Amino acid sequence: METTVDNLDTPLVLVDLVQVEENIKTLFDAYAGYPGVSVRPHLKTAKCPEFARMLLNAGARGICVAKVSEAEVFVDAGIGDILITTEIAGAVKIERLINLWSRARDLEIVVDNARVAAAINEAAGKASNGHKLSVLIDLNVGQDRTGVSSKEEALELADSLSRLKNLFLCGIQGYEGHLQHLPPEERERRCHRSMVSLVETADWLRRAGHGIAIVTTGGTGTGEICASHEGITEVQPGSFIFSDAAYQKATRDKYKPALRILAGVVSKPDANRAVVDAGLKSLSMDMGYAEVWNRPDWTYRPAGDEHGIIESSTGSLALATGDRVELVPGHIDTTIALHSEFHLTRRGRLEAVWAIATRGRVQ
Repeated sequence: METTVDNLDTPLVLVDLVQVEENIKTLFDAYAGYPGVSVRPHLKTAKCPEFARMLLNAGARGICVAKVSEAEVFVDAGIGDILITTEIAGAVKIERLINLWSRARDLEIVVDNARVAAAINEAAGKASNGHKLSVLIDLNVGQDRTGVSSKEEALELADSLSRLKNLFLCGIQGYEGHLQHLPPEERERRCHRSMVSLVETADWLRRAGHGIAIVTTGGTGTGEICASHEGITEVQPGSFIFSDAAYQKATRDKYKPALRILAGVVSKPDANRAVVDAGLKSLSMDMGYAEVWNRPDWTYRPAGDEHGIIESSTGSLALATGDRVELVPGHIDTTIALHSEFHLTRRGRLEAVWAIATRGRVQ
């Protein structure tokens, strides 16, 4: 019997490949208007080498990941041009990084601490074989998470890096993740302010004699604002490939949902309430509840680990036990991390099943 979506069990992750391709095209068409800016998509969203290859074939410069363990998956798949966008500290993590770098010399990392950089430099010496590990300084541009806090601190760190023989300072990163979903006017105003700080710091370091070739920043909600600033060389959007309910609003429907959770109705207690088999273990709620695909008159809310409830604004819900509904996650990244497989469809037909290869890769 042919495997179709209809005979797969729920809940599961459906990916509309046609919409994925349209979202990728929309993004690269948009950045074609910024010829000095490269796109290095963040794979913390798509989480598998097959989607990485789609993005590289579309023109991506390389990819980003958040963790060393994620980078290992992509290097194993033959993808080596990777920027790890979060700090790496501690003997265990550094050893793992250097082991990976010995196999992937195009690897880039970020640092915000001279002591950590010195420890990485020492470990890198054991595997350098004449190579230097590429490093970017992480600058806090308002998110108040990681990064040096001023251009003066950036210069102090750059001077320290210049004295480390196994590291090569190639750029600066400043991520304004806190701005991605703000209302458009506020997002643009505050993003411009962040980019002024980032570009001025890069110029400050250059005037001090440091070779800052890469200035990387930007997400799905802010990337084009960032790219409009002279001096930005690279952006890191990721969620655009699938989008979600939050980003659909933030981008004014520019990137349309390509990933949905297929859920089954397991109970119909009354005329306006259906219980589905997708709850907190299937849909993350950190950025709001999921939305019912193509049914703005229906709402979804979680009802525990295994269940969710769908209701209609009309007072009568046209669902029966055994029916299925598609749910657009509120936050795509954290929802995907709950699942093991992508079920890829094209015009309603099941085309492939891909592993969510970096699921659980949080080290």
